[in-house]
Amino acid sequence: MTADDEKRLERLVGELREAGVRHVVATMVDSGSITRVKCFSLDDLASFARWGSGFSILWALVLSNDHFTTTDAIRGPVGDMRMLPDPSVVVQLATTPKWAWTPMDLYDQEGVPLSLCPRGFLKRMSAEATARGYSVRMAFELEWFLASILDDGRVEPVHRGPGYSANAWALTHDFSADLLEALAAQGVRVAQLHPEYSDGQMEVSLGVADPLVAADWHVLLRHTVRTISEQYGYKSSFSPVTVPGLGNGCHLHFSLYDLAGENLFCGGDRVIDLTATGESFLAGVLAELSAILALACPTVPSYERLQPKHWAGAYRVWGHENREAALRFITGMAGGRRDTANMEFKAADCAGHPYLLPGAIIAAGLNGIDQGMTLPEPCWVDPGSLTEAERAAAGYEQLPSSLSEATDALAGSGVLRTAMGDLLHDCMIAVRRAEAEADEGRPIDDLVREQLWRF
Repeated sequence: MTADDEKRLERLVGELREAGVRHVVATMVDSGSITRVKCFSLDDLASFARWGSGFSILWALVLSNDHFTTTDAIRGPVGDMRMLPDPSVVVQLATTPKWAWTPMDLYDQEGVPLSLCPRGFLKRMSAEATARGYSVRMAFELEWFLASILDDGRVEPVHRGPGYSANAWALTHDFSADLLEALAAQGVRVAQLHPEYSDGQMEVSLGVADPLVAADWHVLLRHTVRTISEQYGYKSSFSPVTVPGLGNGCHLHFSLYDLAGENLFCGGDRVIDLTATGESFLAGVLAELSAILALACPTVPSYERLQPKHWAGAYRVWGHENREAALRFITGMAGGRRDTANMEFKAADCAGHPYLLPGAIIAAGLNGIDQGMTLPEPCWVDPGSLTEAERAAAGYEQLPSSLSEATDALAGSGVLRTAMGDLLHDCMIAVRRAEAEADEGRPIDDLVREQLWRF
């Protein structure tokens, strides 16, 4: 840190102390998409920001079940990485005001950022977009399961629908009001919040932001939801599947701007008014979608959710307002499209990595621009309603239907290997293959119960 950084951090610590903060919880989302924490005194924030906290290098290869795997480069728990809080992002937690939250980045012991840091990867991709004259804006839309645990151990959803109904809102409005107030106090913008379709399901659409801010909000939102849930005597699950056949999506909306602030997803002369650059960016994402899926849907139950005719986006197609397409293009209302035109990646679920997924989207899109890619015709139908022959003739492919298939696609992606770097790319392949080996073939009911409160 520079002398100016240290002075700013000293002022921040003083302001937080005046506001009642005494402790800090720092988070890092690992290779298995589990949010890990380190806690320390507020008085030690400057020290941690300077020197960090040690963590075995093997945590770059941890599965969601707390088991570890290895790669050729990392064969065991030999070597250390330093986790440093980001002093530019320190937020007092509204629901536990003695605590502040901050995200962490990974460094080596020489103070050099590690290439295998997921948050660092997203930083690199955002910087790469800026260097090429573009600005990416993103927003996460998360679903989760809200329930009570009865005395006999049964799980009771807080509402049983109907979806989006006033009936469900009547049972959840106090919880929702507290959540909205807490998020606002923490600087997290919310576009909308409501009870969703499945029993006990809730949904929040976060505001549009810089990709790194959007990812940090994703982590902070989940932390806040869990805290308020406990205060109400509830539990919240962001697991991809909460009941076999039903699960939680985590859609990612994104748009591409030039540095003058013009939305490149509208006002052009290409299909649905895309600009040539906007079309190439989206074509790049479409081309890498099967590989990206391993980062967006990282568990075996993820593929129980990712089924045709479930509005989950199970086909590698794009379409205008087509909710069965993996990429759903949204123009918004006439008159406001320069602010609203965006693409929604629908296939992701809530176990997907909040930093790796947006980083991969940017990497794929920039490659599309570099290669001058063009989009196929948009899909105007539900691909699942067509025969296999009709889908084949139209070029409508189903996305990988298992974690193993998605991992093979990630392994074969030269675009993502180049963007992520060999070490991070190899770690994610190893973790996903180990997850698949551990869980594929097991009864889905067992996996749902085992993972329900993991995410």
